[in-house]
Amino acid sequence: MSTSMIGIICIAAMLLLIALRAPVALTMALAGFVGFGWIVAFDPAVSILASGPFETLSNYSFSPIPMFILMGVFASKSGMSQELFQGARAMFGSWRGGMALAAVTSCGIFSAISGSSMATAASMSRVALPEMEKNGYAPTLATGVLAAGGTLGIMIPPSIALLLYALITEQSVGAMFIAGVIPGLLGLVMYGLTVAVLVTVFPNIAQPGKATTLKEKILGLKGLVPFTGVFVFIIGGIYSGWFTPTEASAVGAGATLLIAIVRGMRFEQFKDAVGETLVMSAMIFFMIIGAEVFGYFLSVSRISFSLVEYVDSLHLGPYMVLFCVLILFMVLGCVMDSIAMLLLTVPVVYPLIQAAGFDPIWFGIVAVITVELGLITPPVGMNVFVIKSVAPHISIGDMYKGVMPFVISDLLRLALIVAFPMLAIGLV
Repeated sequence: MSTSMIGIICIAAMLLLIALRAPVALTMALAGFVGFGWIVAFDPAVSILASGPFETLSNYSFSPIPMFILMGVFASKSGMSQELFQGARAMFGSWRGGMALAAVTSCGIFSAISGSSMATAASMSRVALPEMEKNGYAPTLATGVLAAGGTLGIMIPPSIALLLYALITEQSVGAMFIAGVIPGLLGLVMYGLTVAVLVTVFPNIAQPGKATTLKEKILGLKGLVPFTGVFVFIIGGIYSGWFTPTEASAVGAGATLLIAIVRGMRFEQFKDAVGETLVMSAMIFFMIIGAEVFGYFLSVSRISFSLVEYVDSLHLGPYMVLFCVLILFMVLGCVMDSIAMLLLTVPVVYPLIQAAGFDPIWFGIVAVITVELGLITPPVGMNVFVIKSVAPHISIGDMYKGVMPFVISDLLRLALIVAFPMLAIGLV
């Protein structure tokens, strides 16, 4: 049996186990171990299991992951997210749909130091959803805007997804972060426009809030200052060469901790933040270890090279290859966690993208936008389930109905990035 056929069998078995709800990290490691042992020998496969986790966990390049998570958790535990929403509400709250615009703006700014979509969705939902419900917002709009706004955490740097993509494909982490700025801000603007269109076409889904004076608007800006300050400091420092992305993660976490302490975070909250960071980091690192073992198997099976040769024999154009890859991402994104999906698919499809001649940094942005869609589309939609845990009284059907306009907005943004690559790589 050819190595490629063994590769197909192991990947098919892995996808079956994932469909049966086996842990993705364990499934990748198991498929990699069995496949490598089948092709090479089981003694070397055991050696990989013995040395792989240590090599992965001692890799300095992965150290920004817990730091970026810690930044977001500090911001959430210290109550900064509530001040952020109230500041944005002072700016937009008097408009029809203004609280939804405030929620989107808050999600975009919060994600600038969170790096995690689910953390953004969870933090902002606890603050904004009760306020929107109290002010007569339809459940569809209230939950849809928060689920969609949470996805900005995966794009606006610092982003764990962009970091992992850069490490998998051996691209510059700093370049990936810079490339994510315009697409992330474009997503924020397009979500705001989507809210504006919805409240214009369906005025009953949102009510105008209490008008605020110019002084109240200016005072409200103080809730936005810490987030924008940390974001500008991190991105400016990376762009100017003051520090590396790894150093930026530690500097950002330290700066967020100082802001949180000044704003009243106590030791119990600090302890909870560290514990939550450890749990989330352990989950991600477990998936990275599984992906590392799976990567050894992909190398010896040569399935990626066989896939490139097969696609080349079909004489497909570059954009048709891209279209097929993005459809794969969308389908898998509906049933898998975004980080797991990137770790699983990028090593397989990246050679196809290289062979098609696409810029790897541009493709990383396109891939992450596509992954965003999976966070809010059925049957899984992780952000939707996060908000469901915050608001169990709202039906999951209403939540999916609420996110659909934002799915359309993301598809339009994806089309713009594909049509105008400079939107992604213009700053790099």
